[in-house]
Amino acid sequence: MEQSTNHRLIVLVVFALIAVGVVAAILIGRSGGDEDSATTASAAGCQEVAAPQPKQVSFEAPKQTVKRGEKLTAVVETSCGTFEIALDTTGAPKTVNSFVFLARKGFYDGLVFHRIAPGFVIQGGDPLGSGTGGPGYSVDEEPPANLAYTKGVVAMAKSSAEPPGRSGSQFFVVLGADAGLPPEYALIGQVSEGLDMVERIGELGTPAEKPKQTIVIEKITIEKG
Repeated sequence: MEQSTNHRLIVLVVFALIAVGVVAAILIGRSGGDEDSATTASAAGCQEVAAPQPKQVSFEAPKQTVKRGEKLTAVVETSCGTFEIALDTTGAPKTVNSFVFLARKGFYDGLVFHRIAPGFVIQGGDPLGSGTGGPGYSVDEEPPANLAYTKGVVAMAKSSAEPPGRSGSQFFVVLGADAGLPPEYALIGQVSEGLDMVERIGELGTPAEKPKQTIVIEKITIEKG
């Protein structure tokens, strides 16, 4: 009788230990999952911001004030960090002139990167945030015939119905080694600083080319020299 009682006690203790181990494993698993999730969510290091309201704007095409060969840099501050664009005033003076005009007007402030295609491009500059908006005017300037849209190149977006070199306000930055696009998209320049920030934004894209979270262009400042 005593041996039977001891045996039962041993069995109960063993089962109790097994139960405790299972519960602990579940809790650890959940904790690890949450930690991984948090790491993934914060991996890009971008601030969480609310989606801005669409803007209704209409400008007239600006006069040419940018001089060919002038050294200009666009400093793009975003909710993911800052990157700089060396503007190509030699190869694209008219397009750069329009971009500079809009930046100085504060047009880009508060707009989003509405299209993020991983390994391809990030695209922003639409006041409507849908990919269909513009500044109220367009500029025509064919890009160099030998232009290759390689990593870090910044160019203007257009619809397939528009002629080569036409642009409004939407621009894109190439993420991949070569986007494989024909030379039909007006040139702005090349990312000169902060390409890692551009890649950080690119990490927040999806196969549907929609951002996982809102990425805002806080301000674009034009610097000379």
